[in-house]
Amino acid sequence: MKRETGGRAFGQTEENVLWGKVSEGDDESRERIILAYRPMVFWLAKKFRVPYNTYPDLIQEGMIGLISAVDNFEAARNNRFTTYAYYKVRGRMANFLQRSEARAPLPVEDEYLESQDSFEADIDRIEWSLAIREGLESLPRKEMEVVRSLLVEGRKASDVANEHGVGVSHVYRLQRKALSRLRGWFSKGDATSGA
Repeated sequence: MKRETGGRAFGQTEENVLWGKVSEGDDESRERIILAYRPMVFWLAKKFRVPYNTYPDLIQEGMIGLISAVDNFEAARNNRFTTYAYYKVRGRMANFLQRSEARAPLPVEDEYLESQDSFEADIDRIEWSLAIREGLESLPRKEMEVVRSLLVEGRKASDVANEHGVGVSHVYRLQRKALSRLRGWFSKGDATSGA
């Protein structure tokens, strides 16, 4: 899977190299990995039923959990970092909520985590969400805006066309080009090489 950090993406091979550098104490590589997996923290935070004003603190705790996961992960064991980080981040968030609210609310999908199959499906969903986000960000700006507007936000093509000052047929043309690029991007294995 290709991960994105500050506008720059890296694949599985480069990630392996980064983990090697992290184990040697390279702070820049450590930071790149933390930034690449940061979307997981936001994804997990949304799974908890908490008041809106609790989210910033929950995100902060999740980031501490992610940093701890990066600092303690042993890449030489050939385990999936995504799985390791998932437990560390989720555990840190649950502990924070337990301390701050005297009880930890259950994540929305907690009942599904009881089976290993559903846990693996959650991990795969995280990885696909990251891949789709990176795929969208790899598109030219206008194509990315059209795809986000039509497919992610569910807006009407006529509204998008009016907003951009173009015809509806041009919006659909941009959508076709974008989807074609995304199919090519995914088929190259950039997004699906696995973590």
